[in-house]
Amino acid sequence: MSAEIKEYLQNDAVILDVRTLEEWNEGHIESSKHIVLNLIPLEIEQIKSWNKPVITVCRSGGRSGQAAQFLAQNGVDVINGGPWQNVAKEL
Repeated sequence: MSAEIKEYLQNDAVILDVRTLEEWNEGHIESSKHIVLNLIPLEIEQIKSWNKPVITVCRSGGRSGQAAQFLAQNGVDVINGGPWQNVAKEL
């Protein structure tokens, strides 16, 4: 998994944190963007407009998996990065 994360980061991927605001405020990756999971469908056009690959992250990997699946179905180049700390280690 980390090889894929590294590859995406080298390709200027956007890290998308889908946790709640409370979780985000407790700690997050400085350069990441924050869109709560249930708002992803409303923000799909904004996400597509980034024109970059996306790495989704959350607390354990469940919600980021759901987000990645939805984004992939909507034509976004995306991988599930799992827990945000996993991706933070690769930066």
